[in-house]
Amino acid sequence: MRLWRHVVGMAAAVVALFPLVFVVAASLNPSGTLTGSNDLFADVTLDHYATLFRDALHPFSLWFGNSMAIGLTTAAGSVFLGACAAYAFSRFRFTGRTAGLTGLVFVQLFPQVLAYVAIFLLLSALKEVYPPLGLGSRLGLVMVYLGGALGVNTYLMKGFFDSVPLELDESAKIDGASHAQVFFRVLLPLTAPILVVVALFSFVATLNDFVIAGLVLTDPDQQTLAVGLYQLVSYQLGQNWGVFAAGALLGALPVLVLFQFLQRFIVGGLSSGAVKG
Repeated sequence: MRLWRHVVGMAAAVVALFPLVFVVAASLNPSGTLTGSNDLFADVTLDHYATLFRDALHPFSLWFGNSMAIGLTTAAGSVFLGACAAYAFSRFRFTGRTAGLTGLVFVQLFPQVLAYVAIFLLLSALKEVYPPLGLGSRLGLVMVYLGGALGVNTYLMKGFFDSVPLELDESAKIDGASHAQVFFRVLLPLTAPILVVVALFSFVATLNDFVIAGLVLTDPDQQTLAVGLYQLVSYQLGQNWGVFAAGALLGALPVLVLFQFLQRFIVGGLSSGAVKG
């Protein structure tokens, strides 16, 4: 009776793993084309990986470093800002609280593509007033990411904060703890799983983003990995799919490592958030 489950599971695994195997074969194929990779691993070479680091037209290390810096900064900022906002909505009662929560949900109804023109115009104007936050700056891109993810992160964390009993806050306050101490020493340790989930999702979304990063970062030396890898398959650089596949695989390693080390937090955060709040 359970045989069909194994058959379906194996079929799903094959479907999920075949694109990965195909990309690995493309990165090792000396022809540098996708069509030449149909005979998987018929010819194997590491030249595409070497090209990423030795060719001046492919500053992979620079792209990778920019992505890591932007991704880690965005992840840390998303967790901190989202947690602060969620703490305020969860623990305090103030005028406009309900309207604020409703507004957070309402904003998420609009597709992100509607904001692209506004982001471009806003950063263009900021560049004339304060260049470090304007168009072409990595800090400006981080601010765009933080603002775009603040609503959904706040709403997600608030539901998790609501699951923590208020009695813990009251006990800490009786012992002389301030609101900041309650937040940092009581709530944050208890809500570590959801903090990890938000940080990881923010990091992955930032690392994979192409449209906003390509719109904001106009300087080639400040481009992220997603934008830089796209240039490898553009007509100006000869559409070298082998180098592109090699760069994509190396760029996926940080996400793979994070998922491996943070797996228990991810499962705990998602499952707890599904039954609490």
